[in-house]
Amino acid sequence: MLESVTAVRYVVPLREGGSLPGLVEADDLGTYVVKFTGAGQGRKVLVAEVLVGEVARRLGIPTPRLAVVDLPPAIARYEADEEVQDLLTASPGRNLGVDFLPGAFGYDGSRPPDAEAAAAVLWLDAYTANVDRTWANPNLLVWHGRTWAIDHGAALWFHHGWPSRPPDVARFVAQPFDPSGHVLAPVAGPLPDAHERLAPLLTEDVLREVVAEVPEEWLETTASLPDLDAVRAAYLEHLAQRLASPAAWLGGAA
Repeated sequence: MLESVTAVRYVVPLREGGSLPGLVEADDLGTYVVKFTGAGQGRKVLVAEVLVGEVARRLGIPTPRLAVVDLPPAIARYEADEEVQDLLTASPGRNLGVDFLPGAFGYDGSRPPDAEAAAAVLWLDAYTANVDRTWANPNLLVWHGRTWAIDHGAALWFHHGWPSRPPDVARFVAQPFDPSGHVLAPVAGPLPDAHERLAPLLTEDVLREVVAEVPEEWLETTASLPDLDAVRAAYLEHLAQRLASPAAWLGGAA
């Protein structure tokens, strides 16, 4: 399970993204970029952050440590910004914390990763159908000489349709991936080589472990997924079946 910490001070909002994450200090003396359950994008974005971030970690891709940050309701009382106060008031309890990397700077291509590391990130994005790693929004940081992958909420788009229709595993499995606009495509090594290296690391047990990392409060049941076990099983099936059928998505990225 993800480590749990308690927020002790809200520091400052980060206005680069639409969901208004904030910098928060916690009782473990750590500082986190917190993505809030009350943000307009909804809790499924947090689920995608955990699933893709934890898959990346198991593939050896540098990505900041994730934690569950418990937000006491009292923190909102001392926030002068009305927009931020409304967000904090709507987000008591367990939110997603992303370990803050002090001194990191946004990826601009001047210090690219090596071909193997770049191919690993490109393969991850192809596998999870993440289209949000372009020059318009690289979602990469450079820290201590390494390229770190961040912000995976736009991946795994399939779950956004669950309230209105049953899970469609076949559609997700067959979803192609277009690498032409990917920020690392020009420096990445061959994707088939990356697949041969990375796919065996994601056994069913590993994927099950990743799915188990998602806090139950963020999982949303539906008529076709009536309990949390069914929701977790659907995520596992989507991830496992896409991994087992790479022709569509790996072919487009090769």
